[in-house]
Amino acid sequence: MRTEGTLSPRSWDEAEQRYESLGPVAQTVVREVAKAMEFGREEYGERVTSDVVETARQALFAEQLTVRVGTKAEFDEWREDFDGEIRVAGSDNVDRVAWHAAPFADRAVAATFQNEPEAAVATLRRMAFNRIYREELCDR
Repeated sequence: MRTEGTLSPRSWDEAEQRYESLGPVAQTVVREVAKAMEFGREEYGERVTSDVVETARQALFAEQLTVRVGTKAEFDEWREDFDGEIRVAGSDNVDRVAWHAAPFADRAVAATFQNEPEAAVATLRRMAFNRIYREELCDR
């Protein structure tokens, strides 16, 4: 089993602090990408909306989330000790699983896969943001 990522919040406050800290980073990333795409001042004003910056912030947050990647047996062993809700996407007939847990929220998500662990991790991070963090961080 291996672990990827650095963000494993221990509370909603910690998750919110990290999310808030990524606002200026997202603005800088979007501005620099728009500059590289040679947006003029008018085009920038029309196309770079607060929704665009917010989407960048969400992606930055999700991409930092800690994800465990292991065998189905390793996941099943971990799962025995987790008391919260676990949502699993994918097939039961594959050998590997990627998962992220937020014990403070009593929730975890997992994605099964056979090949392409990078794709599974990327998919799982989007799932984790949308199913665990979005409502508390964005939709209030």
